[in-house]
Amino acid sequence: MKYTFLIFICLFINSIFAQLPKGFVYVENIIPDLEVELRYFTSNNFVGEPIEGYHANKLILTKESAEALKLVHEDLQEQNLCLKVYDGYRPQRAVNHFINWAKDLNDTINKAVFYPNVKKRNLFKEEYIASRSGHSRGSTLDLTIIDANTGVILDMGSIYDFFGEESWVNYDNLTDQQKKNRQLLQFYMNKYGFRNYPKEWWHFTLRGEPFPNTYFDFPVN
Repeated sequence: MKYTFLIFICLFINSIFAQLPKGFVYVENIIPDLEVELRYFTSNNFVGEPIEGYHANKLILTKESAEALKLVHEDLQEQNLCLKVYDGYRPQRAVNHFINWAKDLNDTINKAVFYPNVKKRNLFKEEYIASRSGHSRGSTLDLTIIDANTGVILDMGSIYDFFGEESWVNYDNLTDQQKKNRQLLQFYMNKYGFRNYPKEWWHFTLRGEPFPNTYFDFPVN
């Protein structure tokens, strides 16, 4: 009886911490087969370590964004393609982590991979790092397209989170197939109400987002 009570208490506590602010959802409850690889939950990112506020590989978005994303995902599946998401809602504490990292000019562990042609001291000036992020409003996400049968990522001409012109949507020094892949992602995301950030082919925000002026800081659990 005592152990049953303890289990009940643990489950109750977990349920409290799993609750999200009103208007937010765990996307897996709306798109169960969506592939999610939150890069900031891992060390595979430009900082080179897990980022503050990311405690689980759980994609969180506003309900409106998740429902729109489901339409994109289902449409692509008809072509044997799927979405893969690298980031969604991002707590403000994670953005603060980026800011503090950018100020440490001696920490360049992943420069060769993510920003080989940009000096770290210029990351703020060139707008690769900012004090606020649309991700913290809950309706912005980073994603790409994969082959539904093999899981292979479509070649977009640069890696995710690459700081440089190669990541700009209209960058011209790409193969025809790379351009076609970028256009495909642009087409389907725009079709279902997402607008793109021109300097990052992977970055989209829902038009008419529900919290346009609110930056949240609850953790990703």
